[in-house]
Amino acid sequence: MHRFDEVSSWSVLRRDGVAVVVAHPARGLPLVLHWGPDLGDLSLADLGSLDAATSRQTAPGTLDAAWRPSLLPQESDGWAGRPGLLVAADGISLFPRWTVTDVTRDTADLLVTAQDPDLGLTLRSHVEIGMGGLVLLWHELTNDGGGPVDVHWLEATLPVPRSADHLTQFTGRWSREKAPVTTLLPGGSTARQTRRGRSGHDAPWVTVASSGTPRNRTGEAWATHLGWSADVTHRVDHLTEHATLLGAGELVRPGEVRLAPGEAYRTPVAYFSWSPRGLDGVADRFHTWLRARPQHVTSPRPLVLNTWEAVYFDHSPSKLERLARRAASVGVERFVLDDGWFHSRRDDTTGLGDWVVDTDVWPDGLGPLAGLVHELGMEFGLWFEPEMVNLDSDLARAHPEWILSNTAAVPSPDGLSFRTQYVLDLAVPEAWEHVRGQISALVTELGIDFIKWDHNRDLAEPVHVGADGVGRPGTHVQTLAAYALIARLKADHPGLEIESCSSGGARTDLGILEITDRVWASDSNDPVERQDIQRWTSLVLPPELIGAHVGPSPAHSSGRSTDLSYRVATALQGHAGFEWDLLTCTDDELVAVTAYAALYKELRSLVHTGTVVHGDTVDPALRVTGFVAPDGTAGVWTVATVASLQDALTERVRLDGLDPARRYSVRVRDEVGSARWSGGITPGWLGKEPVEVPGSVLTEVGLQLPTLWPMQALVVEARAVAAD
Repeated sequence: MHRFDEVSSWSVLRRDGVAVVVAHPARGLPLVLHWGPDLGDLSLADLGSLDAATSRQTAPGTLDAAWRPSLLPQESDGWAGRPGLLVAADGISLFPRWTVTDVTRDTADLLVTAQDPDLGLTLRSHVEIGMGGLVLLWHELTNDGGGPVDVHWLEATLPVPRSADHLTQFTGRWSREKAPVTTLLPGGSTARQTRRGRSGHDAPWVTVASSGTPRNRTGEAWATHLGWSADVTHRVDHLTEHATLLGAGELVRPGEVRLAPGEAYRTPVAYFSWSPRGLDGVADRFHTWLRARPQHVTSPRPLVLNTWEAVYFDHSPSKLERLARRAASVGVERFVLDDGWFHSRRDDTTGLGDWVVDTDVWPDGLGPLAGLVHELGMEFGLWFEPEMVNLDSDLARAHPEWILSNTAAVPSPDGLSFRTQYVLDLAVPEAWEHVRGQISALVTELGIDFIKWDHNRDLAEPVHVGADGVGRPGTHVQTLAAYALIARLKADHPGLEIESCSSGGARTDLGILEITDRVWASDSNDPVERQDIQRWTSLVLPPELIGAHVGPSPAHSSGRSTDLSYRVATALQGHAGFEWDLLTCTDDELVAVTAYAALYKELRSLVHTGTVVHGDTVDPALRVTGFVAPDGTAGVWTVATVASLQDALTERVRLDGLDPARRYSVRVRDEVGSARWSGGITPGWLGKEPVEVPGSVLTEVGLQLPTLWPMQALVVEARAVAAD
């Protein structure tokens, strides 16, 4: 335990309602006293009072250290939880004793450099409060010694108060990603990990500690997310003798990160969001930070048609040209040709790795289709899966040594296949360049505006043989190579947009979104499943980054039949589009999808810049999702059911986020069809004409709902009325 007179200085980081207060003791790493609400301007005396007020008031009765965590808690501090750092040399654990050698600070930024000269290690720790109050934290470890050092893990943590007594984590599966699981905060040190070589459908995604069961609009919550697209560890330390810690880091296997003298390992960025306003407040910090990035998408998000569920592998140039014309006629702005266009690709067992057009199917190449799409005023997109290879491909036959396998000596396809495909070892420079060259040539030739970048399998026992001829676990270098490939293609082709798809939503983290422009949230276009998939994806990502398409009915992923109005209302919650053979639409359906295209284009500026709100409802079958203009002048909400409502007279729905002092014109947008309801009361505001309602009524009392049938949705719009 440090004493106030041992503190040599303080760092107080402040931004957008959030503060991180750090004490710099005379010995050891800085200590985090506070992460949470902004405490205002604090004098030295105030900081001493904060230190004293939050200090343990009785003797610890155990080790005289570590009850207050440092930026990197570890055993050499007397920390009894999971160490923040585990390193070894010659198979023996090292226990650094850090001496801070440099501190650089600004109003919202802190960089600390520390060394252990005896072990030959240098640690750099960076804490930043970004736009919106989101905290970013990363470490970098450098080996300054004379021999190799193995990094087993290096993780970022921040303390949360003891009032945090519940824990929400995520699981899921293909077509049902991001399912939350809330429990009481478990005692001890616990770790939730994924070992799939990609994030995975059951990835931790976000770990949330909360005071009580988390709610959308109220209550304190502390959350962390790791910006890394492969194996991760999310950790919670809830010990009886120490502050509770929340954190995350990359999961590396033994020998995977071995630092030769002079080499460094930098962690992925861990993002931390505190909110006094429930889960919507947590999300708002992520959204604000993402929208402030220089590379964030700012142009209107084009209405998409993706061909996968329209044609699958059955590519016919004439049909796809007719589909493109139909798409343009209803208002589509981006036409994406999915899997099946390249060499020998008639099913999912062949062709991956050969990124050349199959002239047996496309005798004139893709030029005519791409030209037509552009002539029709649409962008042209193309599907690739650049990190994968089929054994039945020219690439695999020519270069079996480029396959990332489980063999440490000579790589070969002896490991597990997954979806009849293998992983191309992009950490091999020649393999990386082969893929880059083929994709880049097509982007140039066809004027490709958009790439759907897929990743359809886990990495099982991946072994990369380096330049030294030694085989080591290869997930880390594979992920970095994929990042570098995407970044290079975007640098070489300014304006090219890339979507991250991984069997749907198995790679949607902020690491991949540093270099991509949106994610495909799920391979399920079933709107019932999508209601929750999109809701929990939006805990981190704003709607303009979340691909959400209208599919056919019944849904191909579930067999469930739903009304078109319900599918449309669900797709309006993200970057919208179609995954549907529009050539099969009836005349009435064509009228409806044309109206949907117009409605999306009208509302997207509000949805894609607004604050996302979720109503706290009692009925478990009810979902309320809104998008409110930053100045409170307008908002649009989808009110949807995923099952039958429990009461005939249902609860009122508050239009959260509006200004109680304004008056609003409220109406239902039913251009693509009206929702159906039965029994109960049909409220007057469902009429065709807008009604004026005080903002205080909308936000504090709410609107009386009809008893919506299962799988029905209303789109409700509110616009501020000009004062007289």
